[in-house]
Amino acid sequence: MSFLQSWPEPIVRVQSLSESGIRKIPDRFVKLPSDRSFNITDTKTTSINVPLIDLENLNSPNEFVRKETIDGISNTCREWGFFQVANHGVSHELMEKTRTIWHEFFQLSLEEKQKFANSPVTYEGYGSRIGTEVGAKLDWCDYFFLHYLPEALRDENKWPRLPVSCRKLVSEYGQELVKLSKRLTTILSIGLGLNEDYIHQSFGGNNETSACLRANFYPKCPQPDLTHGLSPHSDPGGITLLLPDTDIPGLQIRRGNNWLTVNPIPNAFIVNIGDQVQVLSNAIYKSVEHRVIVNSKKERLSLAFFYNPGGDKLIKPAHQLVTKDCPALYSPMTFNEYRSFIRTKGLTGKCQIESLKSPR
Repeated sequence: MSFLQSWPEPIVRVQSLSESGIRKIPDRFVKLPSDRSFNITDTKTTSINVPLIDLENLNSPNEFVRKETIDGISNTCREWGFFQVANHGVSHELMEKTRTIWHEFFQLSLEEKQKFANSPVTYEGYGSRIGTEVGAKLDWCDYFFLHYLPEALRDENKWPRLPVSCRKLVSEYGQELVKLSKRLTTILSIGLGLNEDYIHQSFGGNNETSACLRANFYPKCPQPDLTHGLSPHSDPGGITLLLPDTDIPGLQIRRGNNWLTVNPIPNAFIVNIGDQVQVLSNAIYKSVEHRVIVNSKKERLSLAFFYNPGGDKLIKPAHQLVTKDCPALYSPMTFNEYRSFIRTKGLTGKCQIESLKSPR
């Protein structure tokens, strides 16, 4: 992939803007009137509980309970694209410690965080924008992005050195979420009627599958109705495991013409389908447009773990799901080719995957 070596405009750290005490956000963060939160639905009162799946049921001696759980996940991927998982096997203590350590990172001095400032070449490090278009509207968010898999891309020297336990916790957390991601892709494959390792192998198996972590920090915003924490988009990768801030909701998903605020359940992960799984499933499973709203009274933090195909893996609809009555909807494309769009254009709803549908 070919990207700019540096950002096309000076980087503005959103946290520094927030802490400066401004009462009016800069124009570059003000969304067009048609894109603002309040123009679609009342984001303050419209909320929803997305389906909750108890993964402990997969260990049941009762075959019917196990099948019902797999079918439940498959159905939510077809109808919602989002669900929450409880009893997922990841230590609640590890979840809380990892969340806390990232809170502490964003409270470090700007000078310390700037040591890990990122560039559009890999996006790895401390960042404040997505996309390289000059004059683009920006989101009210700072983040830290790092690679976890494949191991050839993992460089812990690029991870925060402070707080001192950060690198160790991130490594442990990533290891546990890779296990959970593999488990979920097995369930998704079975739900499509494919071999249980189909998605895992399509992503590159144990050696090429990629995974990365993005810690999102949403500072307090004096004019939250004018901007977004993250603009509407569907995730370009495979599946996403989100550890949300449970104190104040911020994630919204699109259902028809409405935006609904997701109520996070303590100690659960919010899971959503990415574009690559939509392609592999020939649109049986759906990636869903979502966004993040911000708050004038409280800052928020969430951890998004992305489990993706290897960059050079060619992703296309599974041949078992392609028939005369249901032809392939998408042409083959590597994940590197696909995600170059979002890394250049930024977050643009679902226009990318919709534009890639093969003509019938």
